[in-house]
Amino acid sequence: MCERKEPLKAATQFINMYFQGCDAALLAGSVIRGEATATSDLDIVIFDCSVPSSYRESFLALGWPIEVFVHNFSSYKQVFKSDYERARPSIQRMISEGIILEGEEIIDPIKKEAKEMLDDGPEVWSTETIRLKRYFITDTLDDFIGSSNRPEEIFIANTLAELVSEFVLRTNRKWIGSSKWIVRALEQYDPTFTAQFIEAFDSFYKHDDKNKVIKLVDEILQPFGGRLFKGFSMGKR
Repeated sequence: MCERKEPLKAATQFINMYFQGCDAALLAGSVIRGEATATSDLDIVIFDCSVPSSYRESFLALGWPIEVFVHNFSSYKQVFKSDYERARPSIQRMISEGIILEGEEIIDPIKKEAKEMLDDGPEVWSTETIRLKRYFITDTLDDFIGSSNRPEEIFIANTLAELVSEFVLRTNRKWIGSSKWIVRALEQYDPTFTAQFIEAFDSFYKHDDKNKVIKLVDEILQPFGGRLFKGFSMGKR
């Protein structure tokens, strides 16, 4: 791979090489947030009215791995809707944060649309959804408490951590994430809780101590009625 160019210059040159004539483009991701690492890529969002539907494509160019997200002026709305429904607004975040490279007049209203959606937060969970999530967390916690098989415990803990993070964020009407975005979403919500969350699971992974995880789960469920098993039913007619 050739020597990396500065991100903005590389992104601009890349567009001229591969997407010349597009209606608008912006650079997003870790490089514009000041969070880039040695393995970071360039995330580039392209708007082109000539493409029939949204698509994603990966390149190696100008010393960078580059992820391109291509949309027309109706298909991006479908992606907005999909990301909103799953409460993971990746494209909204990219567009809201992104640095405009081409088509400022075109992208400005789309950036405003993305920011408004981010600020509003995801839809409120229904009482029934909260009840369902309580049951699944309880079921996974019971598996975690009862298991004495270390390899199984590790993967049960992974599942429990995702369920708990989702529950905390969604019951507070905050966006969720996956992988590294789980921690980022939690920190945006409450750094103090995030530290407690990390300490609890770290204690299990390092020292095989389940007590802090159990205590944490019980604390987050308590305001909603605690653990749920007896009386739970789903799909009964």
